[in-house]
Amino acid sequence: MNINGTEIPLGKHETVKIKVGSLPSGTTINLFAHVFRSKNPGPTMLLLGGVHGNEVNGVEIVRRAVKVGYFRHLKHGSVIAVPLVNIHGFINFSRDLPDGKDVNRSFPGSSRGSLASIVAYMLTKHFLPVCDFGIDFHTGGGSIYNYPQLRVSENDVDAYKLAELFGAPFIIKSDMINKSLRKECNKRGIPMMVYEGGESLRLDSFAIQEGLNGIHRVMSSLGMIDKQPLTPKDPIILETNRWIRASQSGILISYKKAGDFVKKGEILGHITDPYGVKESKIKASFSGYIYGHNNMPVVHKGDAIYHVGFEA
Repeated sequence: MNINGTEIPLGKHETVKIKVGSLPSGTTINLFAHVFRSKNPGPTMLLLGGVHGNEVNGVEIVRRAVKVGYFRHLKHGSVIAVPLVNIHGFINFSRDLPDGKDVNRSFPGSSRGSLASIVAYMLTKHFLPVCDFGIDFHTGGGSIYNYPQLRVSENDVDAYKLAELFGAPFIIKSDMINKSLRKECNKRGIPMMVYEGGESLRLDSFAIQEGLNGIHRVMSSLGMIDKQPLTPKDPIILETNRWIRASQSGILISYKKAGDFVKKGEILGHITDPYGVKESKIKASFSGYIYGHNNMPVVHKGDAIYHVGFEA
């Protein structure tokens, strides 16, 4: 295996450094990848954190997996672990790059494009040609907290099978987005799962542990490590979804949270004005599982509050 001119033979662990740009001060920005290879051939798994720079749970999942030695004693195959993809966004507490563009809407990228396009190009050029499948770790965007879940396309059979091995509480069937990493991988025949857990700019121990457990289960099930797979609960498969939105502006008081099952007509919370004069209840207009909720205490009319998914 050769990545950016670094040869990584079977049975070795190397850290690969790839320059993706520099700050206006002249400080070089490098993307670091830990590459672990077993002495025995097998599948190559790609793990990515921080494609969105403010989604720190993903960074911590991949970092911790490397730190605690998940990949030190591989029985078969290889692991490429990239804890932090969007370094510019990370140091600026931002989802996007300084150019305002989203790496995950910039694939396959270009060496002559925007900064986001250059970062996407580096991933496409150096990592996708050598991986067999991958997991891209994310959180909810903005103030949205997502209950640990995997997002896969119904048509991507291989990714769906891997999602079942991962064993997250929810599997969300979702369409691929144009110019996303998942869409680019699908074009190349690479099953790519997207894990979502927690909220941006906030470490969440439950979401982090679920991500680590999922990595362990996949590797165990594929024979990449000797350890027995952790026993998951059967994932709940959500076929479709809808948002419940704020009916008025004001202060949001929630009674329910991500992970809860709600019944049609159930009161989920209320919204009040700051003066205690006007108040409206939030009722579920359908039954389903809340897999994402808004933690913003002040909302505007029409804001997304609860993301509810439905089984078949």
